Amino acid sequence: MTLSYLKTRSFRTLLAAAVLTVVAGGASAQQTQLNPQAKRITDEAIHADLESYEATQGRIQALNDGGRPIRDYHLSKAQCWLDVSFHEYTRNDRSAFPQEALTESEKLIVDMENGVSPIPTDTALVNDAKYLRADLWQRLKVIHGTPGFACASQKVACGEVELVHAGNEFNQQQWRHSKPYIQIAEDLVNEAETAARLCGVGPAAPVAVGPLIANVLFEFDRDGYKDIRTYSLESVDRALATIAAEQRELASVALIGHADRMQGKGFDHNQALSERRAETVRTLLIGRGVPADKIRFEYRGDTQQVQQCDGVKPRAALLECLLPNRRVEVQFELAQ
Repeated sequence: MTLSYLKTRSFRTLLAAAVLTVVAGGASAQQTQLNPQAKRITDEAIHADLESYEATQGRIQALNDGGRPIRDYHLSKAQCWLDVSFHEYTRNDRSAFPQEALTESEKLIVDMENGVSPIPTDTALVNDAKYLRADLWQRLKVIHGTPGFACASQKVACGEVELVHAGNEFNQQQWRHSKPYIQIAEDLVNEAETAARLCGVGPAAPVAVGPLIANVLFEFDRDGYKDIRTYSLESVDRALATIAAEQRELASVALIGHADRMQGKGFDHNQALSERRAETVRTLLIGRGVPADKIRFEYRGDTQQVQQCDGVKPRAALLECLLPNRRVEVQFELAQ
């Protein structure tokens, strides 16, 4: 069995087909160690690592069999850490990330096996992963403190892990390689907010967890409708569709204009740029049926960067990395 073979099959398919080799009673105290990268060149070494993944998966399954639900935050997080560890292992990641992500999974497993309460909810930036997308981290943090967290916990847990996964990829191969995992995290955050808002109640009495949020992204130093990244409009349409599907009343819409940190023309230029972008989105929303009198504005210029992109070169790559900062944040406030 070679590493290239492992890449052709999903983690959970492999686990389902494999034989579990956990020794009862001794697993919870043992930290799983993968073979160093230099030794992952033989069938024996790869098979040994696969057995380690199988054993860890078996412990998660045993916790579920013992009554801890799949949606449980810590069980979900242990699973997501295990999944990203195995994903990078099969991609031949030569860094410490596969081992450190596996260790985070095992830490949670041990706490659950030993009945620790409360189990910490912090998320380690393993392998010195870059802290990306502060806005997504903040949105996940808000959900932690809401009544709907019980329904959103699985999405929250995996969103946090995927942000670390993205930060690790950023450190190794910069923005181009982190983008897919940022997108996964964005989707998980949106799904978590929806799950929290609808948690345990009918559409007539939803749980308040804050506004629906969409981000409209612009090309560098541009502010017109044709300068919008078309795919970013999907988040606006998705939010409007959610409001209609849940039969909610739109109370107001806040448009918060932003620019990236490239200040070649100065702070005042970026401030005005963020204002023009908000005006463009206002026109767009009115065209989609949002009443003009429900829309208000804020202009932040380059004062609130959600992605720093330190050290990214060349310039074209830097401008692409800074794209999340060139945004109008659209906050759809719902009537209670």
